Amino acid sequence: MIQQRASGILAHISSLPSAYGIGDIGRSGQRFLNFLAEAEQLCWQFLPTGPTHPLVDNSPYMSLSAFAGSSLLICPELLHEEGLLPRQALTPPAGISPYATEYAAVRDYKQQLLQEAFTNFQPEDSLPYQTFVSTSPWLEEYALFMSLKESFQGAGWFAWPQQLATREPAALEKAAGENSQRMAYYRFEQFIFFQQWQALHRTARGLGIELFGDLPIYVGYDSADVWANQRIFALDRNTLRPQLVSGVPPDYFSATGQRWGNPLYDWQNAQPEIREALLDWWCDRLAHLFTMVDIARIDHFRGFAAYWAIPEEEETAEKGHWLPGPGKDFFAAITGRLGELNIVAEDLGVITPDVEALRDELGFPGMKILQFAFDGSLDNPYLPHNFTTSNCLVYTGTHDNNTTVGWFLGDIQSEERRDEIRRLTNRRPGDREDIHRDLIYLAQASISRLCIFPLQDILGFGGDCKMNSPGVATGNWRWRCPADLLSSDRAEELRISTRLFGRGRRAAETEAATGQKEEAAGSEFSLPTAPD
Repeated sequence: MIQQRASGILAHISSLPSAYGIGDIGRSGQRFLNFLAEAEQLCWQFLPTGPTHPLVDNSPYMSLSAFAGSSLLICPELLHEEGLLPRQALTPPAGISPYATEYAAVRDYKQQLLQEAFTNFQPEDSLPYQTFVSTSPWLEEYALFMSLKESFQGAGWFAWPQQLATREPAALEKAAGENSQRMAYYRFEQFIFFQQWQALHRTARGLGIELFGDLPIYVGYDSADVWANQRIFALDRNTLRPQLVSGVPPDYFSATGQRWGNPLYDWQNAQPEIREALLDWWCDRLAHLFTMVDIARIDHFRGFAAYWAIPEEEETAEKGHWLPGPGKDFFAAITGRLGELNIVAEDLGVITPDVEALRDELGFPGMKILQFAFDGSLDNPYLPHNFTTSNCLVYTGTHDNNTTVGWFLGDIQSEERRDEIRRLTNRRPGDREDIHRDLIYLAQASISRLCIFPLQDILGFGGDCKMNSPGVATGNWRWRCPADLLSSDRAEELRISTRLFGRGRRAAETEAATGQKEEAAGSEFSLPTAPD
């Protein structure tokens, strides 16, 4: 993990300013990296970047593939600069908003642009394209999966003809021949995404900024991953339906729990070949992710210690049961193959001692959320003065929280509790009330090695700007930031507080230089590097 004190911003790529209705990994992402550099932020955290599904509200946590990139995040301007689109093709779609992503309009617009770019592309003249195709073992399955979804009007793979759903070799070969042109399009689409992504990653490295990705523990049922790897999931081999699905049990926040609905991995299978296939798939997934990012958060990390298994026919999570996860030995096997990886454990919610023990044995940093700190108890573990280790990440909130302003003014109903927060943030009577700045101050002053702030909290936005409302099926993942708000004045304000607590670029460069001197003198200290 990051060895020096640092801070960063959580902003999904879709939320960035852009003229095209959604943020992108080209000019939009590069401009945001420049803002981060100006503010001396050393880390950019974002949500999963896979292709999203309109039927599940375009959630990045229910993607069509754990390996592919979302075509919605491709930059039109770079397609023009590559000679694949004429300038007049870059006219933004009508009716877009700088404040929210209209996914249907953006999807239609980007698909039209990419189809035009594809017709202008000459794959036989592109060595980078040929290299990408030959070194991306997941690509053929994904291209065929997406082509077949088109053929069957978007139906899930489990509703396709039996021979295709069960992957009979002759049926797959025939389908690949019949869909060769569409498969070529999807190869091109993914080549463009990863070409633009690697350019973005190079820019980040040049600015000294680490890219911080997100790895959902589960994958979507209607995904290329489940279709192509059915034996590693707990599926009924006759109906192809999940036997058990994911979720969390009832708790203080939900009387019926949460039923997420993802198919579960077949961790309980005793067959060595299935256990080996699970390990192979996870190693491929992590190795691929770490070609894109420097740090990765594993969402719902507790599922590796024990996971809540819900019978598929149940409509709520109430009748689930706990099953043991793969545990420490699984990560030891991954490390044996891939080496040490910069992983953060999402350890929020009701966490039991076995989960904490697994996190600590693996040395993974956990997460501290300041919005969870103010429950009236002065020994609350999320209060910064109670942190017992610097090996953690502190957040004002995450994408699943309300914004800090929305939380303080809307979620907290008691004025007595607000007074408690004011006292703990050293707020004096008559002070201007900027709760988002107060929590940023607390986070940066803490011993945590890395603190992360949602972009909405940097801007002081209210609850109407939150990214996701867990348990609410529609209307999420749409918030966007207008371009004029990422100003030099805003960057300077953040840079001042970042330097004040030794988290800025100067502090990082000083610590790096010190480490190099110690290493030259024979010290064992060294800065870790992420896989390239």
